[in-house]
Amino acid sequence: MSARLLLALVASVLLSSACAQVPERITNPHFDPQKTHHTPSGFKNNDIASVNKPLGELLRWQFEAWRDGLPKPPSAPVPTQAPDLDFIRANRSQTAVTWIGHASTLVQANGLNVLTDPIFSERAFPVQFAGPKRAQPPGVVLADLPPIDVVIISHNHYDHLDRLSVFALDQRAKSARQQPGTLFLVPLGLKAWFAGIGIDNVVELDWWQKHSVRGTDFYLVPVQHWSARSFSDRSETLWGGWAVMGPQTQWYFSGDAGYSKDFARTYDFFATHRHLLPGSQATPKPALFDFALLAVGAYEPRWFMKEQHINPAEAVQAHRDVGARRSIGVHWGTFNLTDEPLDQPPRDLAAARRAAGVPDDEFVVLKIGETARLPR
Repeated sequence: MSARLLLALVASVLLSSACAQVPERITNPHFDPQKTHHTPSGFKNNDIASVNKPLGELLRWQFEAWRDGLPKPPSAPVPTQAPDLDFIRANRSQTAVTWIGHASTLVQANGLNVLTDPIFSERAFPVQFAGPKRAQPPGVVLADLPPIDVVIISHNHYDHLDRLSVFALDQRAKSARQQPGTLFLVPLGLKAWFAGIGIDNVVELDWWQKHSVRGTDFYLVPVQHWSARSFSDRSETLWGGWAVMGPQTQWYFSGDAGYSKDFARTYDFFATHRHLLPGSQATPKPALFDFALLAVGAYEPRWFMKEQHINPAEAVQAHRDVGARRSIGVHWGTFNLTDEPLDQPPRDLAAARRAAGVPDDEFVVLKIGETARLPR
C-alpha cells in the first residue's frame, strides 16, 4: 500500500462530513460563547466554518492522482547545503532564519532561538513504518541545534506536530539543565496532549492572545485551517499562525492556511496598535513585519486543497496582506503530500512574483540547511 493511499484512508475519516457535526452538549473545555470561532465541541474558522471534504471528493482526488501518475517526480533535486553550524550555535545578535525542511525553521531574533513546527522524524505519520517519508534529511539535525528557547506549534497535524521531535527537544533541554528550559507555545487544547507525553513547560493560547518571553511577544493569530490527530477529534483543538513582536525584529509564521481575510486582519490588528496609516494602491501600506515565513507547497489539486492550503500566487498576496518587508517560502520540498512535484513551488512562486510585480529578492526560498541573515 502506497504512503499516499494510506494517508488518504486516514484522511477519509478525518475529512468526512460526519466528523463535522456539532453535538449539543459542551465538550470543549475552553468554550466561550462570546467568541465566534469557538464551538461547543471545538473551534471553527472566521470566513468558512470548517474545511470539510466529503469522502467522495477525497476518493476522486486519490483516483485522479493514481490515474495521472501524480505527483510526478521532481525534475531536479530539492536544493540543499551544509548548515553553517558555527554561526547558528554562536549567534545571539544577528536576525537569521535557517530552513530545516518543510515548515520547520530555526529563527534567531531578539536574542531568542525559536523553532517553528519542528519535525525531524523520517515520516509524517502516527507510526514510523508507514506514511509520507522525507525526501531528504533535515537541514540541521536536532543534536546540532543551539539551545532552543521557544518552540511554536501552529496546529496538531502530523507534519507540524511530531511527537518524537518535541519529546526529544524537551529531553535535550532537561538533560542540559537548560534554564528555564524549552518553552512550547501551542494553540488552545494542546497543552493536555503535551502533558500526556511528559512535557509540562507549555503555554496554550487563543487567537489574539500573547505570551511574552524576555521582552518578545508571541501572539497566536487566526488562519483558515483545521486540526485532527485521530478519527474522532476533528477541530477539537485550535490552529493558527504566529506573530512575533520583538524589540528589534517582528516576524510572522503562517503554519498551514487557506487564503482568507485573516492575513489582512492580522495586519489591521497590529497596525492599529502601532498607529500605522493605511495605504492605498498608489501608496503601499507601511510594512509591519520584517519578514514572514509563508507556506508555498502542498496546494494541488486546487479544487481539493484551496480552502486549506495557499498556493504560491495566494502566498504572494498573503505577503502583501500581512505587510511583510520580505518573505521566505516554506512547507515544500520535504514530504510528498499533494499532487505537485516536490520542486514545483519555487517555479510557481517565481511566476506569481512576476505577475504581481514583486521583486525577486522580496519573496525567496532557501536551500534546505541554508541560513538567511537578515537586517533588523
